Amino acid sequence: MFQVKNLTVTHKKDLTTLVEGLSFTLGPGNRAAIIGEEGNGKSTVLKLLYDPALVEPYAEWTGEVVDRGLRKGWLAQELSPAELEMPVWAFCGQFPAFEGADPRALDRAARQVGLEAGVFWDGRSMSTLSGGERVKLRLALLLLDGPGLLLLDEPSNDLDLATLEWLEHFLLECKVPVLYISHDETLLERTANMVIHLERLRRRTAPRCTTAKMGYTQYVEERAAGFARQEQAARKERAEYQAKMERYRQIRDKVDHQQATITRQDPHGGQLLKKKMHAVQSMGRRFQREKEDMTALPQWEEAILTAFDQRESAFPAGKTVLRLDLPQLTAGERVLAQNVRLWVDGRSKIGIAGPNGAGKSTLLKLAAEELLSRTDLRAAYMPQDYGDLLLGEKTPVEVLAPSGRREDVTRARTLLGSMKYKAEEMEHPAAGLSGGQRAKLLFLSMVLNGANVLVLDEPTRNFSPLSAPVIRRVLADFPGVIISVSHDRLYLGQVCTQVLELGPEGLREIPRR
Repeated sequence: MFQVKNLTVTHKKDLTTLVEGLSFTLGPGNRAAIIGEEGNGKSTVLKLLYDPALVEPYAEWTGEVVDRGLRKGWLAQELSPAELEMPVWAFCGQFPAFEGADPRALDRAARQVGLEAGVFWDGRSMSTLSGGERVKLRLALLLLDGPGLLLLDEPSNDLDLATLEWLEHFLLECKVPVLYISHDETLLERTANMVIHLERLRRRTAPRCTTAKMGYTQYVEERAAGFARQEQAARKERAEYQAKMERYRQIRDKVDHQQATITRQDPHGGQLLKKKMHAVQSMGRRFQREKEDMTALPQWEEAILTAFDQRESAFPAGKTVLRLDLPQLTAGERVLAQNVRLWVDGRSKIGIAGPNGAGKSTLLKLAAEELLSRTDLRAAYMPQDYGDLLLGEKTPVEVLAPSGRREDVTRARTLLGSMKYKAEEMEHPAAGLSGGQRAKLLFLSMVLNGANVLVLDEPTRNFSPLSAPVIRRVLADFPGVIISVSHDRLYLGQVCTQVLELGPEGLREIPRR
């Protein structure tokens, strides 16, 4: 049994309370998903529960964590720069369970995630593996240790469709409690049987925690229905209150008028009116108490995302966008695919899928290099690793308004505010923001630049399941061209007009379901 009691987490730098009063209990069979908007402290909570030392540099906390010596397995969202430079075998050697594992256990763990057992002794650096291969490898190493509690931060990131199905099966069959964060709505719908929702209301100043022992879909539906009932009751009470207040004001004004016009020759009448005014004032105080006890209007944290300018981002339907013909697609000395032909015309929304390590990100980067050099279109590139674009100490405002002009800075702050960035977060180094906040920042920069061709590597991977439907609608309505890599099943179905699968023999179209 694993318990969290009244956990409160505060950011040290600006004293922002990220989480307040969080309590829950996990036992065997619990698959608890932590959900919430970007920057609400989800990853911080997961790190803290694994090892408080991981958050000590930037956060402080109160409360109680009862684990009774439970062995925990933690999957971090990202590897450190030092870990990315390690050879695969050296990275694996950091795990005590790997050093003591026999070949059969290693082979079994590798097969569970769809890897060859020889990958554990690979001499390549971790950075040369695809994002999905890195996640698979770390999951395999985690399984070797036989933990009694799994803490998984975005385990579905970068997994191909086949491995996502494996992950769903693994979570459903897991005998130990699992606490995980995921932005994959399909994964949440199919696996979560408990939801922990972290919110920050009233312009991100008031944290709220909700724990529900039910599936994700049921939670979302019951939450929406509950808010609708609460809003209906609250508005009815307010309408009734306004009617009472209108009647109260009429009576008060009438007594006021009578008091003002009564003559001094009628002292008895004056006393009666005075008593009547006391009764009216008493009525007003009673109505005020009723107002304080009225059902509150529901509050929720809306996912706000700006949209592209339909005229500025429009692209001619018949215009040629890309003609990319590659006899071979390579990564270093490895040949990933043969005869790759990527032809894109105006208004197309292309989604590229395929197994991890097939070369999808490599292909997308080649397409981005060609498109970014063109002057007849306005291309924007969102890589899988945001550090490629957000290195250094630039703040979000500096990223969006590099000119430093007052009007540009004002516009940047207005847009960031619409995306629920607090003033303090606008001054944090962009590289230190959460993955979702950085994703929103890059999205905003594409909007500001008036891009009409978007090259996107896993565009929804860091958006919360509450924000992801919004970005899918925005991209589905985008009047320009999209060339993307994605394993997000909802994105591929709702946004892309054509889905291509990359394999050793090149690209082939996947029939739409």
